[in-house]
Amino acid sequence: MTADTPPAEAELAVGADAFVDEGAGWTIAVVGAGAIGATCAYDLARRGADVTLYDRGSIASGSSGRAAGICYAAFADGLDAEIGRESIERFRHLSGDETFPFVECPYVWLAREGDDRRAAVIREDVERMQAQDVVAVAMDGDALGERFETLRTDDVAVAGVAGAAGYTDPGRYTACLAAAADGAGATLRPETPVSVSTDPAVVTESASGTTTEYDAVVVTAGAHSKAVLADAGIDIAMKPYRVKALVADAAYPEPMCFDATEDFYVRPHPEGLLAGNGTELVEADPDDWERSAPADFASSLADRVTHRFPSLEPAVERAWSGLCTATPDHDPLVGAVADGLYVATGFQGHGFMRAPEIGDRLAAQVLGEETLDAFDPTRFDGTESFEISAGMTIPE
Repeated sequence: MTADTPPAEAELAVGADAFVDEGAGWTIAVVGAGAIGATCAYDLARRGADVTLYDRGSIASGSSGRAAGICYAAFADGLDAEIGRESIERFRHLSGDETFPFVECPYVWLAREGDDRRAAVIREDVERMQAQDVVAVAMDGDALGERFETLRTDDVAVAGVAGAAGYTDPGRYTACLAAAADGAGATLRPETPVSVSTDPAVVTESASGTTTEYDAVVVTAGAHSKAVLADAGIDIAMKPYRVKALVADAAYPEPMCFDATEDFYVRPHPEGLLAGNGTELVEADPDDWERSAPADFASSLADRVTHRFPSLEPAVERAWSGLCTATPDHDPLVGAVADGLYVATGFQGHGFMRAPEIGDRLAAQVLGEETLDAFDPTRFDGTESFEISAGMTIPE
């Protein structure tokens, strides 16, 4: 999550992103102007489709505006690694002084001494990542300390260290992609709550009652996706849950780090550092949830950050909460849920970092070019009972 504020206006020089016409003649609505929705709208528009991007609030006003902005390809699963790697490449390609920043930064995840199960998982996962051509190595505490002097490593059993990683401002990314969609011919409709229906695919504006029929409707409304689809009579296996983060004043250059044993992450931030944890393993109501962080959250997390980075004296500037979305098997729901109706949600807190590639692949799927079978939302019937588990975690 981030407190970085998206600019009121943004322009994106799309450069080498090719404009093609396989979407010519299509009319498509995208409901939800977060990172995935804005990217999908842009990728549909640059394929020639007539796109309208709706949001009940402003661009990036939901989870994308509160995301951590951590981006990496350190996934042991082949498809996840591929999507992560291609997303990183696209972040690099689209970023710039006039668009949004992308700062290259190594990613470290570690387990402490005595945490034998997580240590074993890290070693196994690094080997699996290497088999997927992910740039990752395992290090013991001594080697890690030599590489990153800011880290306390005397209690580290093992760490994974990945390249092909970095961080960005999620709000600015999303605003830029929405502006790029606009520049490619899409119509932006922020502050426009809607409902959807299927057979045919119709969007109804809540305030005016205006209805518009589309060839396809894509729901990328984050934590609200379940409710949006429920109005269309479609159930999905997804639960929103709350997470928390803070920004602190402390000179911190690198790396991005996830302490799996103590369950918190840290990354550099223009104001010092950004840190997060505090996953609440209960379903949240996306229409009624606390956006601030509890009073004791910041002090508790700051103490853990200081343990891992003894030279820092983080002075907390602000703390907040955001919503993530969980599924029964930890994989997202991406694809068709009915004729002409699509969804992308359930990313377990990893949606922003995969937005560049998921948005592009979802656009291709809507136009009949490909499918993400592994993420097929109809693999569940929507009535499943399941427990929420955190996205950034290593099993005990």
